[in-house]
Amino acid sequence: MKLLTIRMIAGANIASVIVMLLVGFSDRINPSDFSLFSTLGMAFPIFVIINLAFLLFWLIFKWRMAWIPIVGFILAYVPISIYMPLNPSQSVPDGALKLLSYNVCSYGGNFLKYEDCFTKVLEYVTQESPDIVCLQEDVDSWRGNVFKKYAEQGLVYNDTAVLSNNPLSFNALGIHTRYPIIHRERISFPSLNNGSVAWWLKVNGDTLIVVNNHLESCHLSLADRRQYRQIIHGEMSSDSARRESKLLLVKLADANAKRSGQIRAVREYALKHSQYPVIVCGDFNDTPISYSRHTMADSLTDCFVTTGRGIGLSYNQKAFSFRIDHVFCNEGVTPYNCVIDNKMDASDHNPLTCWLKISTKH
Repeated sequence: MKLLTIRMIAGANIASVIVMLLVGFSDRINPSDFSLFSTLGMAFPIFVIINLAFLLFWLIFKWRMAWIPIVGFILAYVPISIYMPLNPSQSVPDGALKLLSYNVCSYGGNFLKYEDCFTKVLEYVTQESPDIVCLQEDVDSWRGNVFKKYAEQGLVYNDTAVLSNNPLSFNALGIHTRYPIIHRERISFPSLNNGSVAWWLKVNGDTLIVVNNHLESCHLSLADRRQYRQIIHGEMSSDSARRESKLLLVKLADANAKRSGQIRAVREYALKHSQYPVIVCGDFNDTPISYSRHTMADSLTDCFVTTGRGIGLSYNQKAFSFRIDHVFCNEGVTPYNCVIDNKMDASDHNPLTCWLKISTKH
């Protein structure tokens, strides 16, 4: 019985390792082809924890079997290092610029936590003193007094691109920078409320392209989010949980499929203009183990993965905590010390900062 039990537990461990690997490398799956499978990446940390639990079990009860979870972690090194990079702090060279990317939730506060959220965001920008600020849901920046407030902090060049303006939605992308804006260009792809905009900046005699993104949202209502919390907390009957889980997965899969075309359009734009240094940042609405992140990282450098530390949860709502805000750059730019600040609570997102050094002249 003891031998049979050990073999059964070992079999379960091997099965968990196989699933962890399948989930960890699911970011290769194009959501346009297999939309439901594209949602697997959200479950990756669960299987990492399961494998860790097996490792602790073997170390306590039969240490010789610990090779199973250890081999699993070795095989899953790539997705683990993407999900939770552990890079040392880097020395920032002279001449590097500081980028701040932040979804400000329409300056509405963390579900109205602050009466004047714009002032809270402005105080944070003043404290961080970035050279380029890329904001998503920057819906108030079209007001002249807002531009004036940013200009008082040295961000004298300001622009806002409206993505949607209708009775159901108003959304915009904004840039606030110390560098002159040469040109603005909307990257074309279908979306009702989201979009991507490329701003061409003149940086110390060089041309830098900054692409600010707010890619397809998952369109989960407050009721959907409440039901999801009930499911993971076991507060729903099994039949209801099964039914609601399927509905949530369909919504997520549909958003992933739409996002796949958008991310390819952004990547193609960056590659088309690769003769210039290019930075791509913003709210991608997709996790580290996703087709969106993998597709961008296949052509550009993921700044957080190569220079950041830890999980880096940029979306801060309970039960929905993931890193969905990203910064990428091409070979014309070298990143340093990419950080997601979980202490700034003026939005449902956490801000992301990164130092970037333009390494070529154009």
